[in-house]
Amino acid sequence: MPSSEKDDVRGFVPPQNDEERILLRHAEDLARIALQRGIPRYSGFLSDREQILAEAAMHKAGCDCWRFDGGWPGAERRVLCIEPKGCAPAPTICAVRIACRLVAGAAAPQHKDYLGSLMGLELKREALGDIVPDPEEQGTVWVFATKTAAGVILSELLRVGNITVHCEQAEQSAVPDFPQAEHKAQTATVSSLRLDAVLAAMLHCSRGQAAELITAGRVEINHVAATSAHAPVYRQDLFTVRGKGRFQLTDLPGKSKKDRYIISYFQF
Repeated sequence: MPSSEKDDVRGFVPPQNDEERILLRHAEDLARIALQRGIPRYSGFLSDREQILAEAAMHKAGCDCWRFDGGWPGAERRVLCIEPKGCAPAPTICAVRIACRLVAGAAAPQHKDYLGSLMGLELKREALGDIVPDPEEQGTVWVFATKTAAGVILSELLRVGNITVHCEQAEQSAVPDFPQAEHKAQTATVSSLRLDAVLAAMLHCSRGQAAELITAGRVEINHVAATSAHAPVYRQDLFTVRGKGRFQLTDLPGKSKKDRYIISYFQF
């Protein structure tokens, strides 16, 4: 069980399958090429878990000239940018503004509608970053994509679902300041720092119900499938529960007067 500031944060979880191992090796190869040739190298858009693996690859390759960029400050999906000192960076992310031509009474498309239409253009997921609603214009979203994918979107995306859309590429300076999500901190007490106990507190359900979610394969910890209800949890762990939402364990302040563990967390 985690018991101190030193050991209450989960360590690196190595690749879990061939796909993750290939990603790790690819990121290492990008770093070696960039360092040996003094040229910038870039990945496609990476998920949260893929970014963790890419960061590990940079440390393994001894590379310290890297960063992540998703096109806007709060991006979830981001590109690994390896830019050795003295090289000329090559911009790789394009912002595409997609405006719906809504008729009176029509509902604006949802995130899944935009993603489905974009994938319908036979674009690979790694070519697409975040899809973010415009903070002021209803029915308008911003899509961050690679240069090649942006070209396909601009020339081929005409509709999202049944809605006609207009696409245009925008300069980075035109990208709006998207509001950052505010998370309300919550606290609870649990009998142990096991996954089923902590999950039950976050979901306001019984430990048995939490265990059933884990057994059903509906729970991930830091984007890796959870396999045991008895697994220990750690500060900063991110829990994804399919159909229920995402939660982050932000702190483990200690114990209550009744000798129960105090947890601090928020829901996304």
